[in-house]
Amino acid sequence: MLKKMEHPSRSGSGKDLPSSKPPSGASRTRLRRFRRDRLLLICAIPGIAILLLFQYVPLLGNVIAFQDYQPFIGIQNSEWVGLRNFEVIFNGDPQFTSALQNTLIILLLQIFVIFPAPIALALILNTLASERLKHLVQSILYLPHFLSWVIIVSIFQQFLGDAGLLNTVLRSNDLGSVDVIGNVDLFKALLTSQVMWKDTGWATILFLAALSQISPSLYEAASVDGAGKWRQIWHVTLPGLKSIIILLLILRLGDAVSVGFEQIILQQGPVGREASEVLDTYVYNNGIVGGDWGVSAAVGLVKGLVGVALVLGANKVAHMFGERGIYQS
Repeated sequence: MLKKMEHPSRSGSGKDLPSSKPPSGASRTRLRRFRRDRLLLICAIPGIAILLLFQYVPLLGNVIAFQDYQPFIGIQNSEWVGLRNFEVIFNGDPQFTSALQNTLIILLLQIFVIFPAPIALALILNTLASERLKHLVQSILYLPHFLSWVIIVSIFQQFLGDAGLLNTVLRSNDLGSVDVIGNVDLFKALLTSQVMWKDTGWATILFLAALSQISPSLYEAASVDGAGKWRQIWHVTLPGLKSIIILLLILRLGDAVSVGFEQIILQQGPVGREASEVLDTYVYNNGIVGGDWGVSAAVGLVKGLVGVALVLGANKVAHMFGERGIYQS
């Protein structure tokens, strides 16, 4: 009888034939996505290149925070001083302490006064019955966002300055004058009002978009249950805005210690550095103006690390409350 022929790979004496392992399911999925989105990826290359060139490559310059850096001799020839530039932070330098205190006060004003303002404005606009009126009001409120800080500061000086419209009217009626622009005690309130006038209308866009996604049936159900306008806002509207509020708050915390360099530097003269100095202006005044590049770089580096820590911490807290945050680990 003929013996049944055995496959070489199954016989004990034969050697296994080499076999090419097919790509895994995940690899095939990635390859399919790459082929599908290759045009979009090619279009994204210039943006990625610009991001790397102007955002990530300059991070290498933070090495001067550990040097007695002098621009005319360059990074390679500047003396290494280790952590000496960070002593202004840990030893409580008066100028740095004053800048840090002003930064924290303005930060609290931005979180508790400026950040809720667009939410309140969006809720008010959402109650307008006429769509034409709503669009008209939105267009008027958006306009200041497109003005530069130079123009914004000039407008406030023309109205509230010593020779501005307000004081001109007061003097013409023998009512004296009001010092607003150069008043140290009113400086932070002035900054807050400028930011609110400039950006509150523009910031309502995201909240209005989120409000449009809330189902009207939820309001109808709440109304049937006897909920008034305020209870509907508390139990329907605000929960519907919770995700976007948390997302924007996390992003705001990432830029928390940057509280408006251009706005403040333009108005620093009348009130002086002690009342108006923040961390960004401290870096500018000590580095660009004063020539103490190493100390300024050290303060800027710590400021950036604090911003990263705030984002990571706030995102973790968001996960604890069941929200997605800006990313999921």
